[in-house]
Amino acid sequence: MKTAITLIGLFFLIVITSCGGSDSGPSTPIINSPGKSVLIAPVNNKTCENGTNSSTTQSTVTFSWNSTSDTESYDLKIINLNTQEVTSQTGITTTSKDVTLTRGVPYSWTITSKNKGTTTTVSDTWKFYLAGNGVTNYAPFPAAAVSPLPGVVTTPVDGKVTLTWETSDVEGSALTYTLYFDTIDGKQTPLDTNKNLTAKSKEVSVNPNTIYYWRVVTSDGNNTSTSVVYTFKTN
Repeated sequence: MKTAITLIGLFFLIVITSCGGSDSGPSTPIINSPGKSVLIAPVNNKTCENGTNSSTTQSTVTFSWNSTSDTESYDLKIINLNTQEVTSQTGITTTSKDVTLTRGVPYSWTITSKNKGTTTTVSDTWKFYLAGNGVTNYAPFPAAAVSPLPGVVTTPVDGKVTLTWETSDVEGSALTYTLYFDTIDGKQTPLDTNKNLTAKSKEVSVNPNTIYYWRVVTSDGNNTSTSVVYTFKTN
């Protein structure tokens, strides 16, 4: 009888041991998404007066932004709005960076917050004009497509699509727009009805399954700026 009780006890010990949890090793640490930077300078939509002249054609601009949570480094992206040329500074561990740029040119800039995780966070986009020698009136910022977004396939409504864009002027001047819209290259002679527009949108007639090209020339009455050529396709 004693032997039977001993065997039963041993059986339960084996069962309890076999059902116990196993050591799977240390758990993977959770990496939070980095915070979103708030930009500080150059001020949005203003003529930049704070550049330090590096030459007759270039100035050094100090970009600054606030620090963000769960962030190990920042990437600074600057776009020449006349040429779409991109200047990038990566792996920045402070909240400011000096960059030498061409004077008398409009730029946009963003900050991307990064850490060891796979998620990054991009700031809002700010624009500024870098002051040039003897410039008293700056051209408007080149128009940027809002809708349709570049390269998308869009569905016409009653055979029409509404083109919408965004732009501004550092002096706050009243702006007019000329819309170039065609199926060739976005540079063909615009229709008279697409000239001297005062709204930042225009409804256009389209055909199905066709690629369209468009760009906008913005005028403040003294100077003009020309956007890049945007495309979309109708389905």
